[in-house]
Amino acid sequence: MMKKRIAVPSMSPGGLEAQRSGHFGRCDVFTLVDIEDNEIKEISSVENVEHEQGGCLRPVELLLMQGVKAIVVGGMGYNPLMGFRSAGIDVLIGTGTTVQEAVDAYLAGNVPQMTDNHVCGGH
Repeated sequence: MMKKRIAVPSMSPGGLEAQRSGHFGRCDVFTLVDIEDNEIKEISSVENVEHEQGGCLRPVELLLMQGVKAIVVGGMGYNPLMGFRSAGIDVLIGTGTTVQEAVDAYLAGNVPQMTDNHVCGGH
């Protein structure tokens, strides 16, 4: 029985029907999806923290405290990528415009691990 919590940066109010946020650090909320045996078991959301100067690592701390094991993003900068790696949270590149589409891609195994070559510039 494999249990895992993933996070998807989302626009308010979060949930499966919410739009995915293009910029993880500036998203309104993180939709948290609990997956067990490759099925969605529970959906919740947590508000993002203020994104101030040097604040790229604050969402890492927030999600670590929420028990997140992976985050599915469209992109992120080098510093938060390193932060997630050091926290033991997998950073995966997802597709789709809604949280549901991103989660479906995750469940299908179509979300590759983010590498240093994928990072956004200027972060």
